[in-house]
Amino acid sequence: MTSVHFSFSSAFTLGLMGLAFHRTHLLSALLCLEGMMLSLFIALSLWALQLQTIMFSAAPMLLLAFSACEASAGLALLVATARTHGTDHLQNLNLLQC
Repeated sequence: MTSVHFSFSSAFTLGLMGLAFHRTHLLSALLCLEGMMLSLFIALSLWALQLQTIMFSAAPMLLLAFSACEASAGLALLVATARTHGTDHLQNLNLLQC
């Protein structure tokens, strides 16, 4: 494994571990998700450059578009949660109550 592959896989793993273990605020969970998506985007871009084919050149842009949609939906949920509950603590959220 080269150092480039190791750095992107460790960045993805750190984002996943941050999402799994530090779930106190919704904003920190969203930042961990964005870090994971950024490492996936860069790794997919490098993979498309290594293969040097036209077929895989659109895949990083498609991932980036989905990442932007995920970020906008996450921020909308953050604003809605902060308005209704007054905080973004994940411990105050209960999915069983509507």
